[in-house]
Amino acid sequence: MTSFAYLAPVYALCSAFLFALSNHFTNIGLEGTDARTGTLVSIAASAIVYWLISPIFVESWYWLTWACLLFAAVGIIRPSLSSVLATSSIKIMGPTLTSALTAATPLFGAFFAITFLGEQLTVPIAIGTMAVVAGAVVGSWSTQGVKRSWPLWALSLPLGASLIRALGHVVTKYGLVEVPSPSFAVMVSNTVSLMVALAAFKMQSRPFVGTRQSHMWFIGAGVANALSLQFLNSALQIGDLVAVVPIVSATPVFTMLMGYFWFGREVITARTLWTIALIVPGVILVAVAGRG
Repeated sequence: MTSFAYLAPVYALCSAFLFALSNHFTNIGLEGTDARTGTLVSIAASAIVYWLISPIFVESWYWLTWACLLFAAVGIIRPSLSSVLATSSIKIMGPTLTSALTAATPLFGAFFAITFLGEQLTVPIAIGTMAVVAGAVVGSWSTQGVKRSWPLWALSLPLGASLIRALGHVVTKYGLVEVPSPSFAVMVSNTVSLMVALAAFKMQSRPFVGTRQSHMWFIGAGVANALSLQFLNSALQIGDLVAVVPIVSATPVFTMLMGYFWFGREVITARTLWTIALIVPGVILVAVAGRG
């Protein structure tokens, strides 16, 4: 771990904040278009932004490395596939519940980090991770029991997105060892993901639908998501995956607070307060332990 490892929790929190913002932009955009079109617009916006600023951070030798291939491999599944799953989940289950269920990412991330990266899961990080996951469960728990407005199979959407993201984290961290450029990793992954999304869109002969306003919301979501990945990759570059991913999973807290204070789409309840009471201390515990 580098001498700048103390920045990893800060970067991870910035990533969580921006990802929550992207969730809300996506939710608003879905009022005027479908998930496939919205995802395509979002990924395109991310890729275009990074290509426009690429002269600032890209060096020619980056393209001739194994890391470039790893970043490209990540782009095949993230954000194209993970975004489709997450966007569809938001459409069916809403942004807060989607964010809560995708908080399973730390569990997948911890397994992959220990298995493939040889990282150590300390007791404080384990406790903090479980607190974050518990907060996510509380956040998704319905006081009405099994009563819900969405089908049970919809759970596979956010959980599938979580698994894909965790796997992408591991591969990205491997690549950043050879090419220490989080921006390059985002650009390559998003570019490949855009090509995958375009190919799927064309093969399925789907119409490009939606209003200009809805597309603008998805452009905003794409930019926010790209910046979120930028901060996430920066955190992975200098910190351990087992300590970074749980902090990024503070997204539900930001999603709920934004929904209440900015977007007027959430109601603060006792369940919300319990979610915050579990996730925030869990994140703090992981952040402090991860610096040690």
